[in-house]
Amino acid sequence: MNQPATEHARGIGDPARGIGDNLFDVHAVRADFPILHQQVHGRPLVYLDNSATSQKPRAVIDALVHYYEHDNSNVHRGVHTLSERATEAYEGARQRTARFINAGDTREIVFTRGTTEAINLVAQAWGRPRLQAGDEIIISTMEHHSNIVPWQILCSQTGAELKVVPLTDIGELDMGAYEALLGARTRLVAVTHLSNVLGTINPVQRIVQSAHAVGAAVLIDGAQAVQHFPVDVQALGCDFYAFSGHKIYGPTGIGALWARRELLDDMPPYQGGGEMIRTVRFEGSTWNDVPHKFEAGTPNIAGAIGMGAAMDYLGALDMSAVAAHESDVLEYATAQLSQLPGLRMIGTAPGKASIVSFVIDDIHAHDVGTIVDSQGVAIRVGHHCTMPMHEQLGLAASARASFALYNTREEVDALVQALWKTREMFSR
Repeated sequence: MNQPATEHARGIGDPARGIGDNLFDVHAVRADFPILHQQVHGRPLVYLDNSATSQKPRAVIDALVHYYEHDNSNVHRGVHTLSERATEAYEGARQRTARFINAGDTREIVFTRGTTEAINLVAQAWGRPRLQAGDEIIISTMEHHSNIVPWQILCSQTGAELKVVPLTDIGELDMGAYEALLGARTRLVAVTHLSNVLGTINPVQRIVQSAHAVGAAVLIDGAQAVQHFPVDVQALGCDFYAFSGHKIYGPTGIGALWARRELLDDMPPYQGGGEMIRTVRFEGSTWNDVPHKFEAGTPNIAGAIGMGAAMDYLGALDMSAVAAHESDVLEYATAQLSQLPGLRMIGTAPGKASIVSFVIDDIHAHDVGTIVDSQGVAIRVGHHCTMPMHEQLGLAASARASFALYNTREEVDALVQALWKTREMFSR
């Protein structure tokens, strides 16, 4: 069985490339990811669609297999050995998740199917009982649909109003406009930590401080952030933080909501069923303690265990070296792509992470994606679940290359070569 990371991956040994004062051997890391070692259309796979989902290291795959081969059983509901082992592993993953984002209390971690369900949970369990006509929710133009639609539904249920923060020309939040929108009727601010299209890293602490000054709560969509840099929810000061396991090298169908304990205690259940109850009678039921109050039914046990293994994998790496490596790849990609005739970058904020989105004059994004794929390079094309932002930019679709810790400058070169081929095909 592979170890979670090699000595090279931890920043020890002779690297493929030195980055600042840190050493990072990306090729040793790549050896941990079995899916990367294949060919697509007769060419080595270049996987640059990490913002949609990341690939999984052997340590995560082994954790899933071990659970199903040795411990498979339902949790919290049995006194037999397998159930006790499964429960220990599942709750151990909750402890890992709390450590991963520096939660103050393990009970503040609610397992969900991902960021989307976490946001919907907050909308319905926190927002619906509290909001009323005339109240306001603030989001931004750069939000993923998962951080737009739940609030639209909530507004239709309560009569609250949705306010939207515009973007600057380089793809940053217009903080002056944001602070002007805040007021006595603001009840919630819900913004992304890192844009899934622009790559912009938002000033979360300032956003939180300004919202709290008017008595509003803050939810941060961390789906794109937690895999790129350490997140400390206590330092950020927010009230809710949501993220998904499959973007941090873990399984699909699992994620987490962190919320302040006092908020969770005061929120009614989001769904009803087994596990979330203390007593059930036909006259009425009482609820379990948090976080179990919000985890109705049999959970994604293997998914939680796999996400915990992914967090262990990341924890074994020198994350400062990882961040430096990803920054190097991003800067290299930005420079190389900028040399392509007719290519226009979307989002040029100075504070970015691991994402380059672009359009090429007179070539539809879907044609770009198809031709690039024929060269073995996987990128994402479309509106990336940000239709309102694309409409504001006057675009129907864009192309996006998103990088992870296992990507290389050589893979950027393969992308650039594939894009040159695309231009040549459309210039004939």
